[in-house]
Amino acid sequence: MKFLICALLVAASYVAASEIKLEEGVIVATVDNFKQVIADNEFVLVEFYAPWCGHCKALAPEYAKAAQQLAEKESPIKLAKVDATVEGELAEQYQVRGYPTLKFFRSGSPVEYNGGRQAADIISWVTKKTGPPAKDLTSVDDAEQFLKDNEIAIIGFFKDLESEEAKVFTKAANALDSFVFGISTNDDVIAKYEAKDNGVVLFKPFDEKKSVFEGELNEENLKKFAQVQSLPLIVDFNHESAAKIFGGSIKSHLLFFVSKEAGHIEAHVDPLKEIAKKYREDILFVTISSDEEDHTRIFEFFGMNKEEVPTIRLIKLEEDMAKYKPESSDLSAETIEAFLKKFLDGKLKQHLLSQELPEDWDKQPVKVLVSSNFEEVALDKSKSVLVEFYAPWCGHCKQLAPIYDQLAEKYKDNADIVIAKMDSTANELENIKISSFPTIKYFRKEDNKVIDFNLDRTLEDFSKFLDANGEVADAEPAEESEEEEAAPKKGRVVN
Repeated sequence: MKFLICALLVAASYVAASEIKLEEGVIVATVDNFKQVIADNEFVLVEFYAPWCGHCKALAPEYAKAAQQLAEKESPIKLAKVDATVEGELAEQYQVRGYPTLKFFRSGSPVEYNGGRQAADIISWVTKKTGPPAKDLTSVDDAEQFLKDNEIAIIGFFKDLESEEAKVFTKAANALDSFVFGISTNDDVIAKYEAKDNGVVLFKPFDEKKSVFEGELNEENLKKFAQVQSLPLIVDFNHESAAKIFGGSIKSHLLFFVSKEAGHIEAHVDPLKEIAKKYREDILFVTISSDEEDHTRIFEFFGMNKEEVPTIRLIKLEEDMAKYKPESSDLSAETIEAFLKKFLDGKLKQHLLSQELPEDWDKQPVKVLVSSNFEEVALDKSKSVLVEFYAPWCGHCKQLAPIYDQLAEKYKDNADIVIAKMDSTANELENIKISSFPTIKYFRKEDNKVIDFNLDRTLEDFSKFLDANGEVADAEPAEESEEEEAAPKKGRVVN
């Protein structure tokens, strides 16, 4: 009898441990049931999340929507989620280092998910990983259902699947995980969509509803076509669109800062659609709403306040972000187009943030630099200048302040040395980019050689460095220290 009771208890505990729950169509995976979830399903996309993570909260409704739509299609693909703050063993096993982290398990083997964060993007990515690169559309009914199931879809129309053009299309379809591709040789399908042989059409629910590929049919051109034409003429910046905006092939963006509540879209943005269409291959038009509290950091990044809307900025994404500001506050279509032409012709000068020069900038032992007086002071070949590039909010900068003041007091009567500082959150320099705070650079007199200060931030080491005119063995440029606080990346706007 005791044996029977023990056996029943063991069986009951096994059932409880392996119980699998669903929340809005998403499997709730735990340490106890994870192996079973993966073993029972050939294809599983798993999100490792933290309940407090803002990006996880933004992803949640799209993730649930994708799971539900896949279930409605009776797809073998399942979506699961793991609370990494509770199921730490799983998070450690799969090397989760940030949230959300998504991994796709195919027959038990995980690969990193690198698709978008909207339901359509998720479905497109996992579908591509589990089937042919392009779905074969053998009838009009197939094509209509395909377009009904996918908001954005690209179809290639080829009479001969062995043609070079068809092979290029299939290769591009295989490479672009974020897009859904179909392919058809059916005469009725080709006639239905008025397509040419070797034609490619992108179907979408906005703007002109479909875009026809033109030009040489190669993988690179198809990739750009998909990325450009899948976005609206004017894109609204939000959590979901950010990755497409900054991860796309177009690196020049016209940012229109507006208040939707104040009617700026209708008054200033809608009239730009023809211009956006004209320049869509070169410049992406983006709106950023001042009504969204989450966008406050973006305004700070550009040195703006929300009272300045409506206004525009132009950015070019390279290793560092180049920013351009129009001279005029006129937001008419004609003025904006002239601004864009000037940019494309290379006739615009970068807009760099700068504070007003304080009247007493040189009255204290630590001299205050802003963009306008930096070159005059730091690059004065008659003196050596030590500059601390800091951020007002940086804790390490605050810790350094009293030591830096002592250093300046010590060398205030030395005619050959200047101790200075610059707030790099409010002042930008064209040729010097700051990636962490505090960054300390020494501009040596006579030759203007720039030497990074990488010793301990003590009065003794600062003095040793200055007395040696920067020629200290440990003062070579180094990797960013873990003690330094990272500056906002200039290559992207953080939401």
